[in-house]
Amino acid sequence: MKTVKELLNYLEGVVEVEGDCVGVVNEAALPDKMDKVVYTAVFGQGLVRETARWLIWEIGQAVGVYPASIHQLYVEVGTDDAPSNYTTPAMNIRAMNYNTSRAVFRAANKMDVGAMLFEIARSEIGYTGQRPAEYTTCILAAALKEGYRGPVFIQGDHFQISAARYGSDPAAEVQAVKDLMVEAVDAGFFNIDIDTSTLVDLSFPTLDEQQRLNYSLCAELTGFARSIQPEGITISLGGEIGEVGHKNSTVEELDAFMAGYLKTLIEAEGETVTGISKISVQTGTSHGGVVLPDGTLADVKVDFNTLRDLSKTARDSYGLGGAVQHGASTLPADAFNKFPEVGTVEIHLATGFQNMIFDNLPQEMVDAAYDYLRENYKNEWKPGKTEDQVLYSARKRAIGPFKQQWWDLPAEKQAQMGQVLEDQFAFLFKQLNVYGTRQFAKKKTTRVAIHKPRPHDAAEEAAEEDVSDLAD
Repeated sequence: MKTVKELLNYLEGVVEVEGDCVGVVNEAALPDKMDKVVYTAVFGQGLVRETARWLIWEIGQAVGVYPASIHQLYVEVGTDDAPSNYTTPAMNIRAMNYNTSRAVFRAANKMDVGAMLFEIARSEIGYTGQRPAEYTTCILAAALKEGYRGPVFIQGDHFQISAARYGSDPAAEVQAVKDLMVEAVDAGFFNIDIDTSTLVDLSFPTLDEQQRLNYSLCAELTGFARSIQPEGITISLGGEIGEVGHKNSTVEELDAFMAGYLKTLIEAEGETVTGISKISVQTGTSHGGVVLPDGTLADVKVDFNTLRDLSKTARDSYGLGGAVQHGASTLPADAFNKFPEVGTVEIHLATGFQNMIFDNLPQEMVDAAYDYLRENYKNEWKPGKTEDQVLYSARKRAIGPFKQQWWDLPAEKQAQMGQVLEDQFAFLFKQLNVYGTRQFAKKKTTRVAIHKPRPHDAAEEAAEEDVSDLAD
């Protein structure tokens, strides 16, 4: 749809718009309208695009599909007021967002799941071509399409400091993360993982010195997040004590980080400030997995004993929900049920879903994506790497440029790919023990109605940034 008038006429009899107010007069008919409205919200131009995004947000507010913070759930786990026998999946929806998120909600509806997060990292925003407002819009539209109702937890994953850029201009790099936080919170990201672990320096002799820059900046960004959160919402925040793919974390590092973090935060913000509710750790995984020369993935073993000890310390000593596991989507299928057993509060899943999409795309589309990479990312081809290894590592960079082509796949192909993804989400929900958590999540989440004014001008997109050195 190319004009606002055309968009509103399309919704006539289902949605009423008067000034800044949106009302739903035929809720049962909403699913049939979502495909075209969300397409306009992603690929439309100017004011009609902004109006479509606004309508999806306000329709969600009207029928009970609303971005929320998972902070209260995690605090209750940390204080033993809620069970810790499940692990919340945090799913990075990189490719084909609307279709993939629909698969998530179908599985969630069948299994009554509410404890789940949709997330995107600072690095992913660029190469997937999804700024926060678009990301949220696709997820809310998918929920409306599939008849899901309740809180929707959307998270900024790895809002990470670049060590290289921090080294050359610390103030500018910290401000870049703050600017992204403002944009994300405005879009409904009420969950943010602060990642300053890139600044951990293991060359120092003491743990406090190694973690000092990490915990100091995490405290500063915590205070900033509290200053921009909407009234009535406590944004769920996480910290990180070790970079994924590097050495395994220890309880001693966790204690050093938390001691410094809490002291710094209280000194800057006062005794009543709310800190992080979870902590990301390294236990043996890496983002995307380790690619062998033939393009297959190497077996990875998670140190579950370390993960158990870190989660227990996080809960018992600091009242956090527990430890967070990154880089887990490419683990063997029989590993996932172990995360709830050791008290992991959250697990991050990304590359596995991307792999499933590439495995099920028409071959001509995969070939086109690989040709694009060969032409535009020649710097990725390095000595000692086979083409299979390079293409596996680089193919995520084709997601943004091919976004519309993949979205425009025939409906039957979209449905086939959606079913493959839905089956995987259902498997993970069962293994992570989150089935039956819908009412629990709804009960433990304070709903705050947030209405946005109707747009009258086209919004200006934030400029892209070089995030090639950041984690996913």
